[in-house]
Amino acid sequence: MLKDAPINLLDYDRQGLEALFLEMGEQRFRASQAMKWIYSEQQLDFAAFSNFSKTLRAQLADDYIAQVPDMISEKVSKDGTVKWLLKVDDVNAVETVYIPEKNRGTLCVSSQVGCTLNCTFCATGAQGFNRHLTTAEIIAQVWVAAKQLGHTAQDRKITNIVMMGMGEPLANYKNVLPALNIMRDDFGFGFANKRVTVSTAGLVPYINQLNQDADVSLAISLHAPYDELRNQLVPLNKKYNIATLLDSCKNFVQNKRKARITIEYTLIDGMNDLPEHAHALGKLLKQLPTKINLIPFNPFPGTAFKQSKPQNIERFKEICMKHGLITTVRKTRGDDIDAACGQLAGDFMDRTRRSATIKKIPLGVVA
Repeated sequence: MLKDAPINLLDYDRQGLEALFLEMGEQRFRASQAMKWIYSEQQLDFAAFSNFSKTLRAQLADDYIAQVPDMISEKVSKDGTVKWLLKVDDVNAVETVYIPEKNRGTLCVSSQVGCTLNCTFCATGAQGFNRHLTTAEIIAQVWVAAKQLGHTAQDRKITNIVMMGMGEPLANYKNVLPALNIMRDDFGFGFANKRVTVSTAGLVPYINQLNQDADVSLAISLHAPYDELRNQLVPLNKKYNIATLLDSCKNFVQNKRKARITIEYTLIDGMNDLPEHAHALGKLLKQLPTKINLIPFNPFPGTAFKQSKPQNIERFKEICMKHGLITTVRKTRGDDIDAACGQLAGDFMDRTRRSATIKKIPLGVVA
C-alpha cells in the first residue's frame, strides 16, 4: 500500500499501533513488540526487529518510518543542566531541557513550536507561535534525551517528565495525550503516573478531559492570586477565571489519594511579590490540596520585568507557609544557557507576528 507520506510509528500509542497492525492483517501483540524495540531498545531500524517476519519488516520499511528529529545543538550548563535544540521541520526547532539533581533527573518537554498563549513574562510566548508538535515530535524528545543520557530501564537517568517546555500542552491535547500514554506505558518509557506532570495556564475544559483520560500529575501556572492581576500576566484568565480554574482543580484531585496540584507562581519584582499577594494566595488555596512552587522570574530580551529580590522571595515563602501551604522556591537552573523556566524560545518562524511587537506592561501593583 503506497502512501504520499510514510506514517511515523512514534505518532501512535499502544492502542493506535494495535489498530495499525490489525489493519495490516497482523496480531495486536505486534504493537507491544514494536514499542519495545523503539523505546526500550532505542531501535529505529525495522531490519533489527528480529521477532518480526522478513515480510513484515519489508512492509514496514516500504510504508512506515520510525523517526526522531535531528539534533541541532546540545548545550551543557555549569550546573549540569542540558538543553537540546531539535529540528522538527525545515524552518522550526524546539528546545528540550534535562535538569539533574541528587536523587532525580527531570526532563522538560515541549508541546508546541512557540505558544498559542501570550503570557507576558514568558520568552516562548513573546516569540509567537507556528504550529502544534505531532505526537512523534513530543515523544521523540524523550527518546533523544534518553539516548543522549544513556537512560535505560536499569539505569534511569530520567525519573520525572514535565510538560513545561515550549507551548501550552492542553492546547495540543490531541497529540499530547498519546505521548503521555507512551511515557507511562510499560512497553514505552514506563514512568509512574505521578512522575509525569502536565502544566497548564488554565484551559479548563481540557483539564476536565485530562482528568478522565490520563492519571497524571497536574501543575497550574497561576502567578497571581486575583483576577485583575492575572488578566495582565496570563490573558487566558479572561476566559477561564481563577474561581473556574480552581473548581476544575478540585475535581481533578477528588478521590485521588494524596494527590496535590502543583501551583507555579513566578515572582516578578513589584508586580506580584508583595506580602498582600502572598496572604491573598494563602487564603485562595486553603481548601485545595496543593504544593506551591515559587519561581524567581528569569529575564529574557525585550521584557520590562525584573526578578524579585531574594529577601522578598523568602518573605513570600514564609507567609505562604504560615497559611499552612507546602511551599518551595525553585532553584534557577541552566540560566547560563537560557534553559531556565520561562526562557525557552527555540528557533522558529512566527506565524502570529507577535515576536515583532513584544508587549511590555508597565510595572505596578494591581490591588
